[in-house]
Amino acid sequence: SFAQERLWFIEQLEVTGAAYHIPVIVRIEGQLDVEALEKTLGELVRRHESLRTTFINVDGEPRQSIAPSIKADLPLIDLSTLPEDERAAEAVRFSSEQAQQPFDLSTGPLVRAALLRLSEETHVFALTLHHIIADGWSVEVLVREAAALYEAYAAGKESPLKELPVQYADYALWQRDWLRGEVLENQLEYWRKQLSDLPPAAELPTDYARPPVQSFRGDVINFALTEEVTAKLKDISRQESVTLFMTLLAAFRILLYRSMGQEAMAIGTPIANRQDSAIENLIGFFVNTLALRIDINGDMTLRELLAHVREVTLGAYVHQDVPFEKLVQELQPERSRNLHPLFQVMFALQNAPSVMLDLPGLTFSTQEFETGATHFDLECHMHEIENRLHGQLIFSTDLFKRESAERMVQHFETLLEGITADEKIATLSLLTEEEKQRLLVASTGPVAEFPREQCIHQLVEAQAERTPNDVAVVFHDLQLTYRELDQRAGQLARYLRKQGVGPEVVVGVCIERSLEMTVGTLGVLKAGGAYLGLDPAYPQERLRFMLEDSRAHVLVTQERFSSLFEAVGTRQIHIDKDWPEICAENEGALPANMPSNQLAFIVYTSGSTGRPKGVALTHYALSNLIAWQVARNTARPQPRTLQFASLSFDVSFQEIFSTWGAGGTLVLADEEVRHDPRALLRVLDEQRIESVDVPYVALRYLSETATAENVTLPDLRYFIAAGEQLKITPTIRRFFEQLSDCSVDNHYGPSEVHVVCTCMLEGPPSTWPELPPIGRPVNNARIYVLDKLMQPVPFGAIGELYIGGDQLSRGYLNQPDLTAERYVPDLFSTDEPGRRLYRTGDLGRLLSDGNFEFIGRNDFQVKLRGYRIEPGE
Repeated sequence: SFAQERLWFIEQLEVTGAAYHIPVIVRIEGQLDVEALEKTLGELVRRHESLRTTFINVDGEPRQSIAPSIKADLPLIDLSTLPEDERAAEAVRFSSEQAQQPFDLSTGPLVRAALLRLSEETHVFALTLHHIIADGWSVEVLVREAAALYEAYAAGKESPLKELPVQYADYALWQRDWLRGEVLENQLEYWRKQLSDLPPAAELPTDYARPPVQSFRGDVINFALTEEVTAKLKDISRQESVTLFMTLLAAFRILLYRSMGQEAMAIGTPIANRQDSAIENLIGFFVNTLALRIDINGDMTLRELLAHVREVTLGAYVHQDVPFEKLVQELQPERSRNLHPLFQVMFALQNAPSVMLDLPGLTFSTQEFETGATHFDLECHMHEIENRLHGQLIFSTDLFKRESAERMVQHFETLLEGITADEKIATLSLLTEEEKQRLLVASTGPVAEFPREQCIHQLVEAQAERTPNDVAVVFHDLQLTYRELDQRAGQLARYLRKQGVGPEVVVGVCIERSLEMTVGTLGVLKAGGAYLGLDPAYPQERLRFMLEDSRAHVLVTQERFSSLFEAVGTRQIHIDKDWPEICAENEGALPANMPSNQLAFIVYTSGSTGRPKGVALTHYALSNLIAWQVARNTARPQPRTLQFASLSFDVSFQEIFSTWGAGGTLVLADEEVRHDPRALLRVLDEQRIESVDVPYVALRYLSETATAENVTLPDLRYFIAAGEQLKITPTIRRFFEQLSDCSVDNHYGPSEVHVVCTCMLEGPPSTWPELPPIGRPVNNARIYVLDKLMQPVPFGAIGELYIGGDQLSRGYLNQPDLTAERYVPDLFSTDEPGRRLYRTGDLGRLLSDGNFEFIGRNDFQVKLRGYRIEPGE
């Protein structure tokens, strides 16, 4: 059959283990007639050709090979000689080992049985079938017939069962003959429409990246609903004219939607596929799988979703004749050895009662047994026992931790307990009050004091008073002490004041890397203005755009760059040509009467998501950042820091002022060094750099060069990776293994908040994850993972990152409408009215250990875990 063919091909390609084994373990109490049981097994094998079938390879294609007869072995394993308290455990071990033992499809047999004697009146019957010859319905057929046969044989009678009119091979021939031409095309047309434009995979909130090849290893969580919840779900089903299966499927789809935000996906569900009475009593692989596409959005109510699920399910039942294997063959989705085609999640409700055995003198009990295998990423199986719904969540251990699966079950139970037909899907609660509080606590950084009323430049002034002769900045063989830096910046500040610079006035700074660049940035702040960094290496059009859009009052630059801005018309001050006039200003300190909530720094976004925007950062927000960074720096109290970032990039502010705030020395890297890994290594070594902050791409090239040329950096103590997703490559591991005393920090934060999360990589580099998390909120910062209605999503679920706290920027310069759109009220800070959150557009999630993980931009069309985009790709 089509189903057998696909399973045969899977077995040729993969090591599936016990993923396609069906174990049946029955405990038998009473006087067992072993001879009658063995005869029963033999008759079952004779009656059903499937139990005598193997699969041979004919020119690369599988064919059923049915043996005329085979001996049905039932070995008797006597465990009664063991101590009584060890027998049950040994029976479980033996049964597990038998169930895990692989089958050879070509030689068979594909059924394996054993009888374990625990005592004269206690036995365990262990049976294992390969799925290619049987399914769940087959097991019930087998148990029912075995009971009838055993009862007859134990009484000395002949078999009471009539001969079977057809066998499974007849069904396989019929299926292939019937399902073609117009019949097949009519069925396929329905499925083409249903499954068109379906995302390539479910975007599940997995804990691990998807491996290249599926291992089929799984684990299971058992759970049960109360009688009250079960009754409520039945009531909702009756009121909405749907089956209980449809209600549970809809609820499970809501759970997935709220955990991952994916609106379109298919969920698999099995059907018995025995519509002809002639095959009802056959053992064989008949079960088919339907791919139910259930589209969902947060504005729907449960009632609307149930109507949609009913329509989809009934339509699928009408077109259930196409075997799933044939559907895959015809639709030809992109195939992968690590991904089940069309759907990766399965849901089933077993509503048919299991066959109950009632034989004279014997009692039977089925023993639960897990094979430790799964075909899918997630499977949810439910059944009803004594007015209570019971369930199993089976999960791939390649993708999920057990604790994550346990949380998913808890969220499903919470959802089912509170579910109502009228409520919108997006507002149905998944979280207990305890989990809500844990989420809010994990979303909030440590509360720490910082100089809230102090402006950034005052940190430098205070340092100049404490250590006036210490070196503040170095460029090649030139340097400035803190006294010299403060005096020169003060002279420029007085000069700028005379040009109209003061609070809320934007001043462009376009100076090549030099001592003058640092004097220019500090001088603007001391004058009360907000500086806009303009990197001379940027394209001329972008520089002009930034200057015009910011409405800069003055441009501090060098004479060589004056022509870049002639068309703008902004007044220019040349820090080189005009210096004689500037240095004539008084060196004394300026009055310190500026509030900390005024503008300090303007940085423009890259424009990758639209038109570049000027982010307005205040002294207050930046003071929190610098205070945290100074305390965080693990190099030494007064670090030698490399100034690597472009002046137009927000990291440059952090490099410059966290170094000066700690009384350290800032070493400027010129353009050659920034773009040449060898030159960068040389500067890091010769200048004895202790602290450095570079993006991932620069780190990758740096580590590759250092490894290739065997360069070590004995002075490096603190390394920051920022600006991009950090990926730990083998070369990067080797690089840091040579730097045993160097701490590595992974920073995350868009320009609108600068740094909001940090993760210090701990332990030896060999243990670092390939994609480190972005860590925990910094001091006085908050970061939330919210859904489309700004509700917190559970631990491990994917949502959009929202950021708040003391380091939040004021908004977008001269763009009040956009600011109102992206800076939204903070509904979680009820004790501080007026607080806002920045909506990042980034996808992420909060892990159970309290670390945040960055997933990607919200506007990416493909956000699959395990698929990573390298820089430049």
